Amino acid sequence: MSKATRATKILEQAGVAFTVHAYDYDPNADHIGLHAAEALREPPERVLKTLMALVDGKPVCVIVPSNRDVSMKKLAAAFGGKSAEMMKPAAAERISGYKVGGISPFGQTRKLPSAIEAQALAQDLVYVNGGQRGLQVRLRPQDIVALLDSVVSAVVA
Repeated sequence: MSKATRATKILEQAGVAFTVHAYDYDPNADHIGLHAAEALREPPERVLKTLMALVDGKPVCVIVPSNRDVSMKKLAAAFGGKSAEMMKPAAAERISGYKVGGISPFGQTRKLPSAIEAQALAQDLVYVNGGQRGLQVRLRPQDIVALLDSVVSAVVA
């Protein structure tokens, strides 16, 4: 497994302090984010999952704790939209440029609007996908917000 991905290169270029953490990815896990938290021996609220969604038909990236579900109503509201829905896996892979289970908010094919769950900012450090299955990067949630110009909002159900 390479620890140099588009995501880690973006973080390095931006001068963001981060560490890389590999774990044994289980493609059969029911909840990939929770599996990552367990494998890393971290509380699930510290391991964030990156999801791809559509708000009023336009792609967005949403980052939430691995033990929480996105409220479509709250997500739509965070972007000033009327409706939201999760993106189908094939579309998420095409738009992000990453495989499902390895979607990072950093280094996607194109820069998309992003939202991060407000509760995540209560953590000193969080984990997000590093751009491939079984690879997480640990960094300050404030650095995620700054680098992605994320909307900070309560988007979980």
